[in-house]
Amino acid sequence: MQAYDFIVIGSGPAGQRAAIQAAKLGKRTAIVDRQSMLGGVSVHTGTIPSKTLREAALYLSGWDQRGLYGQNYRLKTNLTIDDLMQRLHITLQHETEVIQNQLSRNGIDIIEGTATFVNEHTISVEHNDSGVEEFRSDYFLIAVGSRPIRPEGIPFDDEHVFDSDGILEIKRMPSSLVVVGAGVIGIEYASIFSTLDTKVTVLDGRDSMLGFLDQEIVDELTHSLRDRGISIRLGENVESIEPCDNGHVIVTTKSGKRLSADMVLYAAGRIGSTWALQPDKAGIEVDERRLISVNENFQTNIPHIYAAGDIIGFPSLASTSMEQGRLAASHAFNDTETNMAKNFPFGIYAVPEISMVGATEEELRKQDIPYEIGIARLRETARGQIMGLNEGILKILFSIDDKRVLGVHIIGEGATELIHIGQAALVLGGTLDYFIDNVFNYPTLAEAYKIAALDAWNKINI
Repeated sequence: MQAYDFIVIGSGPAGQRAAIQAAKLGKRTAIVDRQSMLGGVSVHTGTIPSKTLREAALYLSGWDQRGLYGQNYRLKTNLTIDDLMQRLHITLQHETEVIQNQLSRNGIDIIEGTATFVNEHTISVEHNDSGVEEFRSDYFLIAVGSRPIRPEGIPFDDEHVFDSDGILEIKRMPSSLVVVGAGVIGIEYASIFSTLDTKVTVLDGRDSMLGFLDQEIVDELTHSLRDRGISIRLGENVESIEPCDNGHVIVTTKSGKRLSADMVLYAAGRIGSTWALQPDKAGIEVDERRLISVNENFQTNIPHIYAAGDIIGFPSLASTSMEQGRLAASHAFNDTETNMAKNFPFGIYAVPEISMVGATEEELRKQDIPYEIGIARLRETARGQIMGLNEGILKILFSIDDKRVLGVHIIGEGATELIHIGQAALVLGGTLDYFIDNVFNYPTLAEAYKIAALDAWNKINI
């Protein structure tokens, strides 16, 4: 039996960073994952594929040029799935090679196969060639991620009815699509397929979507989606999904509505990928969604076994997962208290992009914190005019008492890049004066920060 100081189960963002951190601390480290899944859900079915598909769709459809050349502009007519998937496969291959090289450079052993706990210090790994080995470790990190929930009664066939993993394997472009679930994944795919001239309907049983966002941003998104023909039906639960002989699918809601579509994407929730791992054999507790609870140091109820990434639940971002994995490994071998940054950004790669950091208006009102708002519309900037932008806002929330930045919310072109300026100001205690007194490159979208700050200054100094 081979022994390690640290074994990481799962090679997604959390697992990679944890393994590299342990190796840099001089610990003998291994990472266990199936060969076909090196890089985890993030590389193969989550973050990287959906964002690659988004960029390919925006470019090949000509969507990002329609503000300049009109709504009828198309870079390529008769766009096919093969056109999109060609770019996707190139990107995934490249990312897998980069990960493999990073792990090898840091002297991390890659163990291919499916891991199962034997006891709290031992795992067995069933290799792809059907052989089984056991490995012992002083510390473990569980970073096995999550997978889409597939409720009973939903006829998933990966031809007409897909989950968010299977949608990446579609063989033809749908003429119409019903997306069940108005969460991050559902809204991202709904908006992406809309750019490809697919008729899209979004269903969700909740009365609102993306509830963690600032409501004004959600309103702006809703208007943008509906303006280009996406039907959003909230408060509607699915009663049944039935494939028809004509190749279409009928979605019936509990309120009696019937929707016909070429395809259905069911994206209503995810569940932890812990079945094969059998964490109970190590004494690890999981909840009803197969997720693992951890303390502030990312330790499970078994102190030498850590968990990070999607498997511990919210926020389930690749960016936060990386930091969770790094901090878990650091705590295991340095016995230091972790200090996970509280002001991390959220990025939603819909069309248009959305990103936020800090407090929302709703949160500030609940806490009775006096605040003022500064808003800039991206189309009002010179760069926005050059790019032909028709939509997008940048919104900054400032404290009335000391003018500190309390939150930044952006929807529009480049939102996930622009947010980091606001994040830096927020984390470092920056104020309204920073944006007013400093010079921004011209013409840039970042200039919207100065416009928003001036808008807030006018309101504060009435």
